[in-house]
Parts: sequence; C-alpha cells; structure tokens
Amino acid sequence: MSDPMPHLLIVDDDERIRELLARYLKKSGFLVSAARDAGHARRLLAGLEFDLIVLDVMMPGEDGLALTQALRKVMTTPILLLTARDETSDRIAGLEAGADDYLAKPFEPKELLLRINAILRRMPDPPQMQAAPKVLTMGEVRYDMDSGELSDKGDPIRLTGTEVQLMRIFSAHPGEPLSRTRLVEELGRGAGKDGQAQERAVDVQITRLRRKIEADPKQPRYLQTVRGEGYMLVHD
Repeated sequence: MSDPMPHLLIVDDDERIRELLARYLKKSGFLVSAARDAGHARRLLAGLEFDLIVLDVMMPGEDGLALTQALRKVMTTPILLLTARDETSDRIAGLEAGADDYLAKPFEPKELLLRINAILRRMPDPPQMQAAPKVLTMGEVRYDMDSGELSDKGDPIRLTGTEVQLMRIFSAHPGEPLSRTRLVEELGRGAGKDGQAQERAVDVQITRLRRKIEADPKQPRYLQTVRGEGYMLVHD
C-alpha cells in the first residue's frame, strides 16, 4: 500500500495566492487545505492533522509570527513562513518564533516545492504505534475483539445481541467514559421521544453484562460507572 499524500495547510489572507499555491501543490502530489487567517487556521488545526504548514507572516489581526509562537507550544508540525520582507532580522525573528524555514516573496513555486520537500525529508518517521490488543483480559474473563466472543477460563459466555454490540462499542474505546446517550446512539436505536426510557434500558443491559464479566457485579472493577459521564470499560 502506497504512503498517503502529505497534507499541507496554506495560511494566507490573499485569496489569489492561496488558490495559486493550492493548485500548484496539488499538482505536485500534496493534499492541500487553505485558511484565510489565523483564526481559520486554528479551526482547521483543531480538527485535522497536517504534515506541514505554509504560513504568511503579514496577515491582519494575529500575524504569522504570533501564530507560529502559539502553535509551537502545542504541536511540532513543521512551519514554513512566507513574507514580503527579506531582512536578516525578519528571518531570525521567524526562526526564533519556531519556524523551520523562511521564504521571501516573490518566490518561484519550484523553490517553495523544494523547500517543502527538504523539510519533510528532515522530519523523523512517526513512531510505530503499538498494536492494540486483540484480546482484552478482565480477570478470568477474555474478550476476543475479532470474533466478538467472551469466555471465562476458556468456557464461552453466551451474549445477547445487544450485549455483543455493547462489548464491541466498549472495546473500541477502552478507558474512555461513554455516556448513556452515546451508547443509545451507537446501538442504533436513536433517543427520540423515548430517550430516557432508552437510557434506562441501557442501564439494565449494563447490569446484565456485568454479571457475565465481573467477579462481584455490585462492585464492578472492569465495567465501571463514571459519575456524571457514563460507563467505561477497563482491562488488565
């Protein structure tokens, strides 16, 4: 399987420049998103991951230097600054703010492409994610995430259709509290006018599932209640 295209974020208040750069970089094999100002960029960064940010310095409101400094406090995504000023002091200010490179306008698109590729080559390969466990252990109980089967000391535990769904939902989010409303939605029932009744039904299903998982269902260790948030599955 081929590597995914690097995702670039272009931040420039000049619409013409944004469109030209986006079109050129897309043709060069990148996935490109664009933002018109710092606020727009922050919203995109909050929901998406990028491999590199091409950021104009001279923008109204929060400029590129201020945004670079702010981003460096929360992320290591490489930043290439673009500016109409090419004074040594400006380049130093950009690098001190945390930028990885600095390119003065006007520039040839080819030079921008070369600089982007050079920065990406310098970036270390992302650490290999440790494979998530395929079998969750809860005391003597085992849950096979692939088959959806629950067993106690090797003996299969029979699950109802709803319990099978609940185990799949919880095992996909171990250690994460899931609200009753979310569980209703994940089960595909939809809250509708009977939302409270559906949530109470979830409580009943959780109680029954605990009897099959917990050594002491009245003091659950693995299928826990998180006050004010919902239920959470933890494993050994």
